[in-house]
Amino acid sequence: MTTPSSEHPAVQVEHLTKRYRGLAALDDVGFHVRRGETIGILGVNGAGKTTMVEVIAGLRRPDGGRVQVLGLDPVRDRAALRAVLGVQLQEADLHGALTVDELLELYGGFYPDPRPREELLDLVELRDKAGHRFERLSGGQQQRLSVALAMIGRPRVLILDELTTGLDPVGRRRVWAAVEQLQRERATILLVSHAMDEVERLCDRLLVLHAGRVRMIGTAAEIIARAGTDTVEDAFVALTGQAPHDEEVRR
Repeated sequence: MTTPSSEHPAVQVEHLTKRYRGLAALDDVGFHVRRGETIGILGVNGAGKTTMVEVIAGLRRPDGGRVQVLGLDPVRDRAALRAVLGVQLQEADLHGALTVDELLELYGGFYPDPRPREELLDLVELRDKAGHRFERLSGGQQQRLSVALAMIGRPRVLILDELTTGLDPVGRRRVWAAVEQLQRERATILLVSHAMDEVERLCDRLLVLHAGRVRMIGTAAEIIARAGTDTVEDAFVALTGQAPHDEEVRR
């Protein structure tokens, strides 16, 4: 079995392509993520963000190119990857009849040294909901539980897809605090987001994806300077011709 390597970047993507019915969702995408770095992935709906992180997580097979996570191939080394990668997808697909405690126990059983249940409950502020069934939680509480489940195996790399969509300001700050704890632990994080305040607060670098291609990658200051604008949001519009929440029409 291939084991994670300390000699590689945390994530390496080279010439990645993925097509659906002849249309390119990803077209020659390439970038790397340094160990301990948080990178924000920006793009309108349909730009290819979720497809890209699902390929990196081994949930979809690429049509071309090369992906490595800590030196592991997401398809060939799927079992080894599960031990070092945590994933929170945009829509949680969890058993609604299980309680918060039961879900934490279930997921914790997949790992040799899971993070303690009480620590996770405190981190995402769900201790008072431990006995509640998933289906009875609010949308924000379900989102915070999904983050806890992604963290439970002490992953070295995390993928967080639309982390705070639909959350109120208090819920967003709670989730941000959990992410900042992971950063203190030197986890590598790929954060897919539409929220400019979120990526500016949490991310070391930003990657702008448009029509399946990388338009720019750099720090917020670098992207603003290169786009000749005053804010990240204005830079995004200048690079893509669309506002962050626009629906992209693919032809």
